Amino acid sequence: MPSYEQLREILDPATTVLLTVECQQGVVGTESALPELGEEARSSGALANVARLVIAAHHSGVQVVHAVAERRPDGRGANRNARLFRAAERLPVQQLSGTRAVRIAPPIEVADEDLVVRRLHGLSPLAGTGVDPLLRNLGCRTLLVTGVSANVAIPNAVFDAVNLGYTAVVPADAIAGIPADYTPAMVRNTLALVATVTSTQDVLGVWKRPRRA
Repeated sequence: MPSYEQLREILDPATTVLLTVECQQGVVGTESALPELGEEARSSGALANVARLVIAAHHSGVQVVHAVAERRPDGRGANRNARLFRAAERLPVQQLSGTRAVRIAPPIEVADEDLVVRRLHGLSPLAGTGVDPLLRNLGCRTLLVTGVSANVAIPNAVFDAVNLGYTAVVPADAIAGIPADYTPAMVRNTLALVATVTSTQDVLGVWKRPRRA
């Protein structure tokens, strides 16, 4: 874990963006298309921790970007080149544009200044979604990655962020995947090699203290 001073430098509100990944009703809500993942996100406290980070970001002037995965009812533009995509087409809950399933899930609060970026394809909230130029226009240097899943979208987001030149930070208790014991193993053996791994409480501690003039 980084020291307080190291984390304070990395997470400067002026150059940090908080990214929530697929924290939508149809993924982490009570009517999730993936009930096991949704239950893990809620019962582990990961979803609640994302909500705490979002509130702190709003209070600290940190830009929040919500990355939502959705599809058109006709499926146009969606991938079909992996088993995951084909399985998703058969799920009883579909992440259809404009439906309840693609709304940000409680208890996360969406403020007027937040950006909600929606993608119709792929596995990553960054690759080919237009998020990278948005981040650059916002002056982002550090991307704080939260949400689901630790199996696919979270590592995709971290790798893409690093490849694009951002410093990636992951609060390990604000992400979730299945099975439950996979997430800490993936963080320890993979994400820790390329990202700064921290905790929700440590991030909150950094943002709560006033910065030196």
